[in-house]
Amino acid sequence: MIQSSKHSKSAILLIYTGGTIGMKEDPVEQTLKPFDFEQILSEVPELGKFACKIDSRTFSPLIDSSDVEPSNWLELTRLIEEEYDNYDGFVILHGTDTMAYSASALSFMIEGLTKPVIFTGSQLPIGAPRTDGKENLISAVEIASAKDEQGHARVPEVCICFDNVLMRGNRTTKINADNFRAFRSANWPLLAEAGISIKYNTPAIRIPEDWNSKPIFHNKLDTRVSILKIHPGITPSVVREILCGTQTRAVIIETYGAGNAPSKGWFLSMVREAAAMGKILLNVTQCIAGGVNMEIYATGKGLKEAGVVNGYDSTTESALAKLFYLMGEIESDTDVKKYLETNLRGEISK
Repeated sequence: MIQSSKHSKSAILLIYTGGTIGMKEDPVEQTLKPFDFEQILSEVPELGKFACKIDSRTFSPLIDSSDVEPSNWLELTRLIEEEYDNYDGFVILHGTDTMAYSASALSFMIEGLTKPVIFTGSQLPIGAPRTDGKENLISAVEIASAKDEQGHARVPEVCICFDNVLMRGNRTTKINADNFRAFRSANWPLLAEAGISIKYNTPAIRIPEDWNSKPIFHNKLDTRVSILKIHPGITPSVVREILCGTQTRAVIIETYGAGNAPSKGWFLSMVREAAAMGKILLNVTQCIAGGVNMEIYATGKGLKEAGVVNGYDSTTESALAKLFYLMGEIESDTDVKKYLETNLRGEISK
């Protein structure tokens, strides 16, 4: 346990799942190895200046973010549920490659949040001379512990804090592999920016209907989802394998621009065939910014008429997580489609 010598105003649970941020270079082997997070105060002494208690939990074994599975999201959700009444906020240290997927997943798996759940990480290990890990961690802890004049959390959402900005988790995508500004929230404003002080964009932050209610923690996920990325030269055999595969209940179709796909007869015929099989088909754009509008062009209208659901301005990461969640909770495909077009956690602008 790390505790400030000052009067504690908040209690934060720091959860280390794995990732670059928790690595240090072994001086003998000269390889990166995870360090003991119970000693985090010696690595980031600035945390001791906060007037809050910080406890830590470490996943065992640690998870490389490329190996993240839905079972890890269930483990995180269970831990937050168990400790929800004991802490004012949660900071999750996570590898960057799948951080947007995990943040999106938890936003759906925890319904009715009244406290911050903030993901952060780094592009360089926390022990490296030019690491971004310290600033990311310090900002995440400060935001997770921040309260308004009524004593409510300033940001009661699942978020990603990276490179001095706070973004809604299910609106965020990793856009850069070797820059400190690794993430972008293209279709929703930043929730906060950390400069000399932290400035909160209050109108953009979701506020719970009842601050005194405890969230509903969902633990059922149906992962029978495939992703079809449309591209020039795509072949009928590839499209059929993905759209009509017997192991999938839903397919995310990553389309061009505002939701467009090939107008060739064979393509639309296969989309109709998949819809007739009962597949849930969701249209999201390949573009970083903007969204799907299947009313503009003929190809988009053709998809809509074939039974494809509008994903609006959802990220692929959020669309995947939303499908996992909805299909785990709902047996009726018709109802799943209805909720896909409903804004549940601020994931779409509708």
